[in-house]
Amino acid sequence: MELGLHVAKFTWDGGVTEIAPTLAKVATTAEDAGFTRITVMDHLWQIGMVGAPEMEMLEAYTTLGYLAAVTKKVRLHTLVTGVIYREPGLLAKLVTTLDVLSGGRAGLGIGAAWFEEEARGLGLPFPPTAERFERLEETLQICLQMWSGNDAPYEGTHYQLGRTLNSPAAISTPHPYLMVGGAGERKTLRLVAKYADACNIFLGEETPRKLEALREHCEREGRNYDDIEKTTLVNGTLEGGAEPILAQLRHAHELGFTVAEIVIREDSPLPTLEMLGNDVIPEISRW
Repeated sequence: MELGLHVAKFTWDGGVTEIAPTLAKVATTAEDAGFTRITVMDHLWQIGMVGAPEMEMLEAYTTLGYLAAVTKKVRLHTLVTGVIYREPGLLAKLVTTLDVLSGGRAGLGIGAAWFEEEARGLGLPFPPTAERFERLEETLQICLQMWSGNDAPYEGTHYQLGRTLNSPAAISTPHPYLMVGGAGERKTLRLVAKYADACNIFLGEETPRKLEALREHCEREGRNYDDIEKTTLVNGTLEGGAEPILAQLRHAHELGFTVAEIVIREDSPLPTLEMLGNDVIPEISRW
């Protein structure tokens, strides 16, 4: 099992002037400790599950570019990009640029978006749910086409691209890592089975049913269920030490998850990262 670090909070000790150096230290500490990937949220306001909307939040792709410069090995992507926040041709170019500048370490985590208050507040489009999923599928098609080297036009219901030229091409082969986040059994997991390398599903009582729904979609799409990487989120805190975190990770591993993204919400994240590196990663590497 692998650990990723999901950075969902930038309200750290030291205030705004310390965000950049703290983020760099968090990233390099995680990489040195054995984390295999670092992800960030694609939000412009803080989400209610973490804190008040007025708390500090950095734009995702600028942040990933910064992380590419201060790290050497970890995979970098959003968890997950809101499909409505960027036109798909631009999004494919953003991820390709990140991939080239990071030496082939970029990915795209993407979903249908949900934070209507944020979108309305900043004047971003927020169409109805059905349309957002239609746009999500078209965006997946456009990204894969642009990453394939095929620069033909794309004609969809919502997007029309005259020429899908993408130069330079991504370094990652056959294309940057592609994750569809969310656990909707009818729409989201169908898109995972049809297009994605990975899914991200929350742990809960319904998780086994979600995974079974993904398996059924894979059968319908002619896809090998085992070829899709299963990832989830796990809270990490220094309080209580390693064992409560290991208990969550064992449960996830038993369900078939091979990657857990650790979310640290403390104002000083480095002590928790060090504990995870010393007491958790060596244990799960044997699973």
